[in-house]
Amino acid sequence: MAVGVTKKDESFRQYALTGPALKVLLSVCLPLALYQALQSIFSILDTLMASHISAGSVSAVAVLTQIKAMISAVGGGLSMGGCIKVSESYGRGDYEAVRRQVSTLYAITVCAGVAIIAVLIPFARPFLVLLRTPEELIDTGIGYFRVEIFTLVVTFFNNVYIATEKARGHSRKILILNLAVILTKMGLTALFVYVLDQGVMMIAVATLCGQLLLLGYALCTMPRDEGAFRFGRSSIDWRRRTVLPMLNLSYPVAAEKMLFQAGKVTVNSMAGAYGSLTAGALGISNNIGGLTTGWQSGMQDGAAPLISQNRGAGKYRRTLWLYLWLVVVNVAIGVVGLILVTQALPWLAQVFAQSKNQFDPVFQQMIVDIHSYEKLGYITLGIHSATLALLLGYGYTKLTLILNVARVFVFRVPVLWYLQHYTSVGPEAVGVTMMVSNISVGICAVLFAIPVIFRIVKKDREQREREQQG
Repeated sequence: MAVGVTKKDESFRQYALTGPALKVLLSVCLPLALYQALQSIFSILDTLMASHISAGSVSAVAVLTQIKAMISAVGGGLSMGGCIKVSESYGRGDYEAVRRQVSTLYAITVCAGVAIIAVLIPFARPFLVLLRTPEELIDTGIGYFRVEIFTLVVTFFNNVYIATEKARGHSRKILILNLAVILTKMGLTALFVYVLDQGVMMIAVATLCGQLLLLGYALCTMPRDEGAFRFGRSSIDWRRRTVLPMLNLSYPVAAEKMLFQAGKVTVNSMAGAYGSLTAGALGISNNIGGLTTGWQSGMQDGAAPLISQNRGAGKYRRTLWLYLWLVVVNVAIGVVGLILVTQALPWLAQVFAQSKNQFDPVFQQMIVDIHSYEKLGYITLGIHSATLALLLGYGYTKLTLILNVARVFVFRVPVLWYLQHYTSVGPEAVGVTMMVSNISVGICAVLFAIPVIFRIVKKDREQREREQQG
């Protein structure tokens, strides 16, 4: 039986392909950008609650969160690669392919999650030692890490659900669902830390409960969905024609995210040369930066499927307009963020330097010193984020792999190594490193975008000539 879409899905498809480019971009992406910004605030509040336990807990959460993010790259890659293929088929109007891709993507994700649990739960400590995590942080956070692994598996499935909703333009629904997750997580964390006086492991339990809430909603609504986006076991297709295109897009994204996070973990380990609190200060600096770059990442998350949909429909010139407007919006976000964070940085650092009514001025100054450099990359990171959306929308995931691996292993790790071995710069060296990395990758993003833009312009010209001849 032929597979179709609901009137609502078809209406959004027409809007995505024909509506004013800037209006479409903002209406689809702003809810996702708001969620990413709220997620950054949530990460900051999470760290603040950890700081109520101890300064060591702050560092443990900051470091182990980045290790968790490295592992979650597998799920992130699968959801992004699948989302791009689903969006392309959706834009093309091939609803049979949409049904196969959605159902198969869920099946692949479940298999990947089970494999990660089987490997990492019993070998959590050797894995953390292998990543050169400081021993005192392993002792503090090993329970936290194990619970977070279970959370990751749930999140893998949730990410695929969110990715399919993103392809359908359900940005407001995604925002509401993720707000429910955040509020549940924050409420339980406050209960565990401030009322029950529990340790960092219960922070991870609170996160797991929030993700289980979203999983429960997804499992209840998916069987009742209609049209091409409905999951069906009979639609799971393990043949090459369905699996390989998604995996070919997914594995570079997964590798890119994993290597990027591995690089951040390496930087954390190198920052330990200045003392264990430096890694915590760097993690906090990253969280503060997320208040701005989270908006840019959210715009990227929404724009990539839009570009893919228009590409699938053969609207090449329109994809360039979406990209150019995205650059403008992201640069504006970077400028505003730079101004606001410059004013608020001392206060933010002071908040993080509080632990059970004890103030650590040295820790505060360390955060300020690091982020005073890191914030200078806000604008170029906006350009980088916009370019990633263009590359992902066109399926150039290997280029995103090269770009983000260079960001860490060319512009970050070697720079910090040089500063540590050939200069007398103190802990602020990690901030200088972040600045160099974030500015350099923005410049590289422009260089990557230029030939891609020329290629798109050529495709558009060829298509118009064919239409005129036909």
